[in-house]
Amino acid sequence: MELVTIPSHWAFLILGVFGIFWVGFGWWLGKKNESLDDFMLAGRNVGFAFASATAMATWITSNTTLVAPQLTYQFGIWGMVGYSMAALGLILFAPLAKRIKLLMPQGYTCGDFIRLRYGKVAWFVFLIVSLFYALGWLVSLGMAGGILLSALSGIDYHIGMSAILIICVLYTLLGGLRAVIATDFIQTIIILFGVLLIGYICVRDVGLENIHTAVSRESPELLNLLFPAAIMFLFNNIFFGIGEIFHSNVWWSRAFAFKQNLGQRAFLLSGLLWLPIPIVTGFVALSAMALNIYPPSADMIGPMIAARLLGDIGAIFVFVVVFSALASSLDSLLAATSDLLTKDIYKGLFRKDATKKQLLKTSKYMIVGLGGFTWLLCLPKVATLGALLNFTGAFVASTIWPIVFGLYYRRLGGITAALAMAIASAIGLVGYFKIGFYVAALLSCLVSLVICLSGIALRNENFDWQLLSAEEVKNND
Repeated sequence: MELVTIPSHWAFLILGVFGIFWVGFGWWLGKKNESLDDFMLAGRNVGFAFASATAMATWITSNTTLVAPQLTYQFGIWGMVGYSMAALGLILFAPLAKRIKLLMPQGYTCGDFIRLRYGKVAWFVFLIVSLFYALGWLVSLGMAGGILLSALSGIDYHIGMSAILIICVLYTLLGGLRAVIATDFIQTIIILFGVLLIGYICVRDVGLENIHTAVSRESPELLNLLFPAAIMFLFNNIFFGIGEIFHSNVWWSRAFAFKQNLGQRAFLLSGLLWLPIPIVTGFVALSAMALNIYPPSADMIGPMIAARLLGDIGAIFVFVVVFSALASSLDSLLAATSDLLTKDIYKGLFRKDATKKQLLKTSKYMIVGLGGFTWLLCLPKVATLGALLNFTGAFVASTIWPIVFGLYYRRLGGITAALAMAIASAIGLVGYFKIGFYVAALLSCLVSLVICLSGIALRNENFDWQLLSAEEVKNND
């Protein structure tokens, strides 16, 4: 059953208004960018309110607004609760952000840390993992844009996907991280208000008793707390969320950009505020059976239910909320991944003598190139959002322990870190294909831990922390 509630001309109008506003806002903010630090890291001077808002808004993405309802529709209560546990990634990253800023006050990327801490072999492995994940997340966001318009207005998937990508590329290109963080602040307010309103209307109009009765009658396993696959998903998603944040330059760039001593408080607050959002969006999905909504694809369940609950005008509101969630993550990922490509690939491998002016110019080219490459990968819609994103779980979970031990423990060496990431990713992928997506991150994390602990026990490394700040200053001169 498809639910089309917004006339196509209204959908195009909304896209046009939003596009002009965000691009114009990005251009205005971009006028303040005078250096590489301004463009990549917002001048390293982001305050507490903007810091908390950008961390929260970036983590409220297509996954929270589309995948959380999808997983609740598939796994029930544990799908809803399990997805909310991704908040642990933000909360646990809080002390890491403080440590990162202390060790590398002039750092730019997570790749800087891995290269200086572990050497080139581990650095190459990490870049493969990080860039593969970034592309997976970019594609999932682009797909979500097309799915959103298709579900709410009937506009062709490819048109919706292209429009959202173009808008986000343009204002990120014009304003850099300063524009990303400022727009995230506005988008956070829209998202919070929208999610709470939809949840309230669901309880008021459908009713808890009606939802429980319909689910018990048609899919009682969704209420089963001993549902095996759902329990595995719960633990898998915890490590997946932690791995996503710990390794990604999206979050490291914010650790570098926030004012001194703000990172820990900002990430802790953003995690606590984010935690209930998947509960609300996931809960709404349980009302599907009471509303007689059976989506052609599970990842369309969220917007279809919200549009049914709110009607034609409400569907426009839903569009605005989900668009804000998509944009708040897509712009952050474009900026952070372009930084990684510029600093680690372009400067690290091809132009070691590149000036900051050349790096600034290259970073802008990278944003455009990433947007175009993502568009090409999004053209064939080959998987649901949940399946696509969870495929990357095996990769990101393998980086958790090399990151943690690398920041706090001197004895982990580069070869061990490289083996932990490579072998754990491979075993996680085997679990993904042989058992299911809900075990990939869990297996990868456990294997990585065993390899790291074994390496620490067998080798007597003694890394000097001062090498991080000393080397980065030399490289940034």
